[in-house]
Order: sequence, then structure tokens, then C-alpha cells
Amino acid sequence: MGFWKSLFLGSESAASPKGLPSRGYLADLPNADENSRIIFSTDRDLDLYELEELCDAVGWARRPIRKVKKAIQHSFVVVTMWEERGARRRLIGFSRATSDHAFNATIWDVVVHPDFQGKGLGKALMKQLIKTLRNADISNVTLFADPHVVEFYRNLGFMPDPEGIKGMFWYPD
Repeated sequence: MGFWKSLFLGSESAASPKGLPSRGYLADLPNADENSRIIFSTDRDLDLYELEELCDAVGWARRPIRKVKKAIQHSFVVVTMWEERGARRRLIGFSRATSDHAFNATIWDVVVHPDFQGKGLGKALMKQLIKTLRNADISNVTLFADPHVVEFYRNLGFMPDPEGIKGMFWYPD
């Protein structure tokens, strides 16, 4: 069964209508390090400077912390990914989505620390985010992707302009 079909048809999505618990929960992931655990959370209370370090690690342009905080507060869902190694907890992934709370959601700011890329963790982060959206009965999920990650999203079932509709953008002068 494909990635999307498992989210739309699987019994998992019907089992938890409110989505993920706000505090951490373990993920059953391939390639996980024996000495650490990967934890996912929908708790929005995170250190914004730690998030900034994560974004720096992948080369994203810096954004004002006050605006990042506002974006997180106004997001429909936030899913973070943490590595726990003993008593140490480290933010290694972040994603969020905005929504109209009925039909549509747009995914933003998907980031996985370079040390953890190529291990299936980005796919797991996306799966958790989409599962949460599906549990909220959101069926139209969109995102914007930089050219170097288009193939990653394509492998998850996203299609560029599936009906030939071109997005339009307005930017201030």
C-alpha cells in the first residue's frame, strides 16, 4: 500500500481522531541508532533558538525570531522530531502546517538536521504531519518545495500542478 493510501485508508487514522498526543511519543523507525530514541511531539513549546540552530544547519536564511514565534502560534499543527540520548534531548526535525480547519492545509518549514538525513526520518516526520492533518479530516494537502527537494516530496506522492493549475503569488514591491 502506498504512502498516501495508508494515510487515507488505514485504520490508524480512524483510531485517533484528535491526532498525535501533544507530548512525546516514540517512533518505530528503520535505521534508528541503538543508543538513542527518536521522539515526535506536537507540543509547540520549543526553544526558538534551538529551532534557529536547526535551520542554520541546513543553510536556511535567518528569519526574525518574533516572526517565527508568531508563525508557530498561528499554525494549525506543528510536529517536531527529537533525538533522546540518555538525558540529552536534541531537536533534529521540525514541520508545520496552516489550514482553513475544514478542507485545506499547506505544509511549511519541513527541516531535518543533516546528521539525520537519508535515514527515513524526513519521511517519518512527513507521515506524522500528514496523519495529524488526516485525523482532523483535512483532505487537500499542499506544499511549496525548493527544486533540490522536489524528488523527496514526489516519492511521498506529491505531484506538481496535478490539474495543470498554476499557483499565483503576490509580493510587496
